[in-house]
Amino acid sequence: MAIETIEDFYKNKFDWMPDNVQQNIGHFNVFKMDNYTVPTGKQMTYSRRNYYKISLTRGEGVLHYADRSIQLTGTSLMFFNPQVPYTFESLVDHRSGFFCIFTDEFFTGRFRGGLSDLPVFALGGRPIYALNEEQEDYVATLFMKMLDELNSDFDFKYELIKNYITELAYYALKTKPSENLYKHIDAKSRITSVFTELLERQFPIEALTQRFSMRSANDFAQRLSVHVNHLNRAIRETTGKTTTDHIAERLLREAKVLLKQTDWNISEIGYCLGFEEPTHFNNFFKKQTQLTPTSFRNV
Repeated sequence: MAIETIEDFYKNKFDWMPDNVQQNIGHFNVFKMDNYTVPTGKQMTYSRRNYYKISLTRGEGVLHYADRSIQLTGTSLMFFNPQVPYTFESLVDHRSGFFCIFTDEFFTGRFRGGLSDLPVFALGGRPIYALNEEQEDYVATLFMKMLDELNSDFDFKYELIKNYITELAYYALKTKPSENLYKHIDAKSRITSVFTELLERQFPIEALTQRFSMRSANDFAQRLSVHVNHLNRAIRETTGKTTTDHIAERLLREAKVLLKQTDWNISEIGYCLGFEEPTHFNNFFKKQTQLTPTSFRNV
């Protein structure tokens, strides 16, 4: 499953790139939706972004999220983090509102554990907040302030913008998340798709400091906020393989790449793949291939 980068976003939406996209301080931008036309029924494919997004949306649509779907009517405030793939199905030709995008680096040092510490960005949470007319006006004003500051020459404008984003997050928590949830008819395929995305996003292993951490079906079930039996059943019925089979196959594929394309020793490769002891990695690899890692590397 592809990951949409900041660069992809600008290329696909505008065919231009702002100057500060690659800055180490992180990236931020804010937009008005009013100029966008979305064909009715057009559904985006699942993809993970490498940036955060907050959106104030007016209009009808359905947000497909893990094994749930969230029906939107009226005005909605939505929060998305880079770890959760989603797709949006518009039910109208025109939507109005605002959205802003920003990278984790933009908030470096502001929250002890990063942006994921904010409940609105929590994995397994509900990212949609329905707004009444008064709440909509308040939130729209915050987005307008972001637009004004972004276009200003004020030396501390980005600090003000961070304050507005934080205010949006805490203001949302004062309202109740939207409860208009229903099971999608293709929920099993959807949860399998998100599982696959979460598995793939841990690869490739590109440095000795990187480690594969979600190694069991229970790890993925917790991340998806579903019961492990529900996850296992959905994946088996959709793919014909178990959750464990998928994890083992992906681990094996990465192990083969690392053995052939790096000069890391066997212990280092095993550790990066989540094996605490070299013997555990050896046993896993031999069970899958009938060869030891060393024998495979020397073939």
